[in-house]
Parts: sequence; structure tokens; C-alpha cells
Amino acid sequence: MNEMATNSTLLCIHRNPAQLSLLRENGYELVTASSGAEGLQLLMTRTVDAIVLEYNLGLLDGAVVATEIKKAKPQLPIVMLADHLELPDGALKSVDALVTKADGAHFLWATVHFVLTVKPTLRKQATLRARVPVRHRGPERPDGTRS
Repeated sequence: MNEMATNSTLLCIHRNPAQLSLLRENGYELVTASSGAEGLQLLMTRTVDAIVLEYNLGLLDGAVVATEIKKAKPQLPIVMLADHLELPDGALKSVDALVTKADGAHFLWATVHFVLTVKPTLRKQATLRARVPVRHRGPERPDGTRS
């Protein structure tokens, strides 16, 4: 089922990382941690391209872990995996995407693929456009000046 080799490494902070096997089957290398504290330690010692982070981690919930990850590595994309969409206010402020477990493994894979490939391209295009100022110039008058 290996549709596309990615060569990307994901840090998966999840109570049961075996549930994320579809990501491995589709070419991602998985570095796994079963707690937020373990995940934060791994983040400091391993180079990863994105994070898959379970919201319900127990002592240190996913929102707190996501905030700590963004403090250390602000450009690193985080995909939050939650039991449902109803999360406390502010729980997603440090997260790039949210997937519910009911969405299924294929939707999780598609979301990870999006934050690693499409979103950076969109950000780069927006940055390039921002560097080239666009000024409205009125029509040229016969004397060569603009209105």
C-alpha cells in the first residue's frame, strides 16, 4: 500500500502508537513516545519533520505539549489527534491541524501529507508575493505622468 515514499520523520506522541501504523505503511518513519514528557525529550534529541500529537495524554495534555513544542521549534507542524471536536478554548492555538479519531487513519495520513507538502508551498508562495509590493498605478497621461 506504499503509495508514496516520503522520507519524512514524524514524532508521534500517542498512548498507543500502533494505531498509527498506516503512516509507517505509507513511507513515514515514526519516532514514538507514549507521554508528553517523553515526546518533548525526543524532540530535543531527534530531527523530525512533523508531530502527530494525541490530545488525551493523561498528566500532560496535548495542548500543553503543543505549546511547548512551538516554543522550541515554531516552524514544526503539529497535527492534533483527538477523540472529538469539542476541545477547551485555546486547546488548538499551537496546532496546525486537527483530526478526530472517528475521521480514520486515511484522513490522518492525508492531513499529515498536507501539512508537510501543500501548506509549506502555500506559505512560500505567500511569502514571495509579500516580497513583491504591488502598487496600483493609474493610467498614464499624455505628458507621461500617472494619475
